[in-house]
Amino acid sequence: MFPTEPAAVNNGFGSLLKNRGFMLLWIGQLLSQLGDKVFFVLMVALLENYPPPPGLAENSMYSTLMLAFTLPAILFGSAGGIFVDRFSKKFVLVGSNYIQTLLMLLLAFLPRNFSILLIMTFGVSTMAQLFAPAEQAAIPILVRKENFMAANALYSSTMMGALILGFAIGEPILSWAKTWLGGGYGQELIVGILYFLSGLAVQFVNFKSQDKLEEQRIIIHPWADFKEGLRYLKKNRLILNAMLQLTTLYCVFAALTVLTIRLAADFGLKEKQFGFFLAAAGVGMVLGAGILGHWGNKCHHKPLPLIGFLMMALVLGVFTFTHSLLLALGLCALLGVGAALIGVPMQTLIQQQTPPTMHGKVFGFQNHVVNIALFAPLGITGPLTDVLGLRTVLVAMSIIVAVVGVWAWHNTHRVLQDVI
Repeated sequence: MFPTEPAAVNNGFGSLLKNRGFMLLWIGQLLSQLGDKVFFVLMVALLENYPPPPGLAENSMYSTLMLAFTLPAILFGSAGGIFVDRFSKKFVLVGSNYIQTLLMLLLAFLPRNFSILLIMTFGVSTMAQLFAPAEQAAIPILVRKENFMAANALYSSTMMGALILGFAIGEPILSWAKTWLGGGYGQELIVGILYFLSGLAVQFVNFKSQDKLEEQRIIIHPWADFKEGLRYLKKNRLILNAMLQLTTLYCVFAALTVLTIRLAADFGLKEKQFGFFLAAAGVGMVLGAGILGHWGNKCHHKPLPLIGFLMMALVLGVFTFTHSLLLALGLCALLGVGAALIGVPMQTLIQQQTPPTMHGKVFGFQNHVVNIALFAPLGITGPLTDVLGLRTVLVAMSIIVAVVGVWAWHNTHRVLQDVI
């Protein structure tokens, strides 16, 4: 059983196209996430222009830069959600983008000092921790409840599409910017423009009376708000269960990010071409999200997350027995479809079950938990593959994913019975 309320009227993506506020928010999401991905590519490209500090080797510079980029997700994931609950959604969305624009302009003209690059990277990533929960919390304000499925399908497909497109066009765009806009500041300027246009798009979104209610709760009590959100999640086991499923999903993709480097070599590709597999999974996720966005209301009583987990488990189990590159890419696409069957319904469930006053806390906590959980698979997948072998790791992942899927389905069913 899919635990969300049935849709009274659902015209899929058609109804969203007529929703001016949501479409502006979506454009802002697309531009902001493209900016994040191109900025990630820019960080690596800029390292050659920054002399290493004394005692710090080139590889250590790269690791330190990655730490500056990922640390805000751990430190400020939940704090960002608390901030979102206390201030206007538009203020947070627009303000975070404009600050990112300012940081990119400063980066272009400040001295080429590695410490400055670290500070600017930390700042840009910190603003992203505010934008993400604010955007998720804005969807229930701008979209009718019966269209949550379509909105989250578009949100998920855009997120994955931006991941694919951003890394694909990042290097060409930055090379063009360096050539035509000036080698000294052109690359930073193009990323800043993406952030600025994102903020400009959201600037025209009308959140109506919702922002007035939030402006009355300006005083921030971080620790008290964090504990309030945690208590709410403990009481609402349906939302907690959905978060656990989303966390499992992202952990699988984090592990696959490491494994695809080895898979590329096994299929005769260069290691840097591992992105083909991730791109295929992204295409499958976009396809699955599109199907749910159009016909998700007809699948209301289907156990979509269970089907998604079992589909992913099947793909992981048979992957290393495949020797055809074309078939392997097809399996990755099927895995992406399975991921959409988990991600879209579970995100929709969280939005439907969370009251407006708790949106920021819940979505901030969700982003926080996911970001922390990603470190485990990223850290242990490589060493485990070296010790046990690629096939053993993939088969073990297949079993774990299947078990988690069945457990989550039974747990959700039991929670629903308790509620009823």
